Amino acid sequence: MKLVIAGVSGRMGRMLVAAASDDPSARIVAATEREGHDWIGRDLGAALGGAPRGIPVTDDLAAALRDADAVIDFTAPAATLTLSAAAAQAGAAHIVGTTGLSDDDIAVIDAAARRIPVVRAGNMSLGVNLLTALVRRVAATLGDDYDIEVVEAHHRRKVDAPSGTALMLGQAAADGRGVDLAGHSDRGRDGITGARAPGHIGFASVRGGDIVGEHDVIFAGPGEVLTLRHVATDRALFARGALRAAHWTAGRAPGHYAMTDVLGLT
Repeated sequence: MKLVIAGVSGRMGRMLVAAASDDPSARIVAATEREGHDWIGRDLGAALGGAPRGIPVTDDLAAALRDADAVIDFTAPAATLTLSAAAAQAGAAHIVGTTGLSDDDIAVIDAAARRIPVVRAGNMSLGVNLLTALVRRVAATLGDDYDIEVVEAHHRRKVDAPSGTALMLGQAAADGRGVDLAGHSDRGRDGITGARAPGHIGFASVRGGDIVGEHDVIFAGPGEVLTLRHVATDRALFARGALRAAHWTAGRAPGHYAMTDVLGLT
């Protein structure tokens, strides 16, 4: 599979290059960075501190995507929207690990997904997506007398909260209960908030140090508490999941897919 890695200078970009380089069924054909970045025009291998690879880092998305099967994108919302349009124009699948996307942003991605396969997930690890399926099942089983709280922790440099994974887990809980998450969501409690609203799903965020990612979904009921937990210890797992998603899109019809589709959990 011919891959483009977007945002190649970032931590996830570097992880994706490493993972794709170790995958005998994948080949990096282009690497992109934002306009004005000091890696533009440099050889990818040299920019990463290794041997030249014959792949220049570019900000020309049309040229980068011309011969690509898929682009893997863990960038930022504005960059993702630009990539989405470019991928749709080129006919390349778009693997989106970007978080912090608004409803309007997702509508733009939906439009691209009418032309190409798009796999978008707040978290691309196998474990988290299994957790998502479990959360949906448990929420459907337990009644409203069990309060649901999603608690997440990440490194100090993360700029969005709650995390994309926390929102994915909250959405799974809402789906399990058959409610709209936007209308049943509590975030950032502070001061005299009043009693907890029955049936609502709460979110809490922790930021500090170099925490890769920790997520707990708490079901607190009368006389007992059930906690479902996932801890990520290595960011490489997200890159491996993204590569799995890219391979899965080969020959796939256009559509807006999730990692649960890729893993057969839907």
